[in-house]
Amino acid sequence: MAYDRDNIFARILRGEIPCDKVYEDEFVLAFNDINPQAPTHVLVIPKGEYVSMDDFSEKASAEEIAALMRATGQIARDIGVAQAGYRLLANTGENGGQEVPHLHFHLFAGRSLGPMLAQ
Repeated sequence: MAYDRDNIFARILRGEIPCDKVYEDEFVLAFNDINPQAPTHVLVIPKGEYVSMDDFSEKASAEEIAALMRATGQIARDIGVAQAGYRLLANTGENGGQEVPHLHFHLFAGRSLGPMLAQ
């Protein structure tokens, strides 16, 4: 899957679409999902043009990779969910259910999230 510069996250990064920002640094932007699937549902995205985790792990710099991981933990602490727990989810490709062709993590929290996958 090629990177689509008109995907919604690219447009948010360019400031064309507003977001409810919860975190931003040089490499990462995080914002509340407009259609939350849990009481807390934050999207964490790298600012670089990466389609998926596979693409990111192959092409991102060590600094970008570290920044994304550190930011995700910092966000969980900042929004007060680290202690009680949360779930991170990154869908990749068609079989993984990826809808937007820009790497993003869903950070879900605020209640018991149940089993990982439906049986």
